[in-house]
Amino acid sequence: MIVELHMLQNFAPSNLNRDDTGMPKDCEFGGYRRARISSQALKRAVRMSFDKMDLIAADTRAKRSKRFVERATELLTAQGKSVDDARRAISMALASVGIMTSLEKEEVLTEYLLFLGDTEVHRLSDYCLENWDALVASHMKLWGEGWKKPAKDRARKEAPAGSEKAVKSILDGGKAAAVALFGRMLADLPDSNRDAASQVAHAISTNRISMELDYYTAVDDLNPEDTAGAGMIGTVGFNSACFYRYANVDMGQLKHNLQGDEELSQRILEAFIRASVNAVPTGKQNSMAAHNPPSFVLAVVRRSSLWNLANAFLKPVAPEGGEDLALRSVKALDSYWGKLVRMYGDDAVVGKWVVSLEEDGVDNLKASTVPSIEALVENVLTGTQVRQ
Repeated sequence: MIVELHMLQNFAPSNLNRDDTGMPKDCEFGGYRRARISSQALKRAVRMSFDKMDLIAADTRAKRSKRFVERATELLTAQGKSVDDARRAISMALASVGIMTSLEKEEVLTEYLLFLGDTEVHRLSDYCLENWDALVASHMKLWGEGWKKPAKDRARKEAPAGSEKAVKSILDGGKAAAVALFGRMLADLPDSNRDAASQVAHAISTNRISMELDYYTAVDDLNPEDTAGAGMIGTVGFNSACFYRYANVDMGQLKHNLQGDEELSQRILEAFIRASVNAVPTGKQNSMAAHNPPSFVLAVVRRSSLWNLANAFLKPVAPEGGEDLALRSVKALDSYWGKLVRMYGDDAVVGKWVVSLEEDGVDNLKASTVPSIEALVENVLTGTQVRQ
């Protein structure tokens, strides 16, 4: 089974996801300039919502970082180990599988970002405790006091016997929700890679947009009263747009990534839906506060034939005849769904459910409306239990 989410979300003036120049990201679609929020920004907002909203259990959480040696060191020092030796043990364990570390600005960092579940970090710390003397001694032999990084091949060769196999078995993804949903790639451990169970599209605006600039000044509160001018001036880009958002979750792949745990798969699917509805990237929110929830959510459970509905907005939507942008966007998406069903049929669809603030815009999907997000989630979870 595959679960699809389609959302329409109109944001007030904002710069939620900016490019290298500081301007809101954009793209061309259908021959018109559109606002855009990258899939990476949306996925991170979902991951952060898992924790903020307490949607998943602590043992299924994950982080992406170069600082896992420091995190594991905290666990080891809580067991009475010294900071320096804890860093050495963890670094040696990671080096046994080719993941190298170095001392930078008083922190020990891995050479690239790792995406690890909290359970993996705890298990790695436990392994270091059990093999403490051998790991610390090997690290001292290879690195010395100055943390001069040895060659990767030599580190693997000189690692304590059995450590490579043990660490590989520890870094198995565990049952971390974010790793199972979004996948990961560990360059030195291809067997520990995970194919993502979800796909998240870049959000694009249903309307044509133009970029705007806010010229701002900051006054020095302690300036003498007769002093003219500002203490600081600057500009920041922004726009306002109604975004179409699309994501899907392959329940078979999710269950596989979670080591066959059906019950956990259902809980993580529920968390993903709730987090997706609530997640908003944090860019410039302190100065713009664009906290606007979706006005339309469509969830579809299907066996096959994925449908991204972005082409409903090939022609940009605009307010017309007293109807606002959000309502016109809902009407365009509803109409496009009807066209797809007439052309291709909906035999692959197990069920679909709609929640909309713009009820007048729902026609083809009217029979699928439910009163709340709670009802939508409940129906989706039930729908995924239907067998082919």
